[in-house]
Amino acid sequence: MTMNDLAAWKGHDVVDPSGDKIGRIEDIYLDEQTDQPEWLAVTTGLFGRRISFVPFAEAQAAGEDLTVPYTKAQVKDAPSAEPDGLLTEQEEAALYEYYGLPYSDAVSDTVLPTGAGYDTAAASGTVGTDDAMTRSEEELRVGTRQREAGRARLRKWVETEHVTATVPVAHEEVRIEREPVTDTNVDRALQGQEISEGVYEVTLMEEEAVAGVETVPKERIRMGTETVVEEQQVAADVRKERVEAEVDPDVRR
Repeated sequence: MTMNDLAAWKGHDVVDPSGDKIGRIEDIYLDEQTDQPEWLAVTTGLFGRRISFVPFAEAQAAGEDLTVPYTKAQVKDAPSAEPDGLLTEQEEAALYEYYGLPYSDAVSDTVLPTGAGYDTAAASGTVGTDDAMTRSEEELRVGTRQREAGRARLRKWVETEHVTATVPVAHEEVRIEREPVTDTNVDRALQGQEISEGVYEVTLMEEEAVAGVETVPKERIRMGTETVVEEQQVAADVRKERVEAEVDPDVRR
């Protein structure tokens, strides 16, 4: 593969020998001495948030994918290393040992001393005939998603309340009326025996307060929803590439 070919592989899938997807190529690490590809930085784990390293030496192109002789579980369980563009000698040694590849701690074209590392230039777009370096940085992207916040329900129950009311009631009382005998009523006064005994009875009536209940519909109640918009803050760590020049002291600026 040419350097341009390597850069084009970023974003493609890495699959195991059976064709199952292991992850997506996030970066390609080069040997700083030879500019040869050494490691594939592959996204693995839940939602592809973890970076695992896979040896590039045995990778084979299979259409749009790269096939490696390792399973997804093997790659996922590989020793962790910071995907910061550099692999230290210790990180490299641990990966070599895990994948069962020969390793030497001597300084060579493929093994770097402590503190040196591997260049990610091929994956970041600086490999090729261009003499410029591309600096990239991550930007925060925000959005919304729906999730259940809770449930609301209408519940009806019966409770008893003691109610007191005042009701006006009427009753009849006895009133004695005396009427003197005059020429106009003398005839009625003289009817009957002159001297006799008798009883005249009057039925007295009265009202009494009574209470009863009846069911009366009062109102209709239903539940609805309304959307209320509020502001929430979200935060995430974003990475930025920085570039600085390292010039030997004896080089004329």
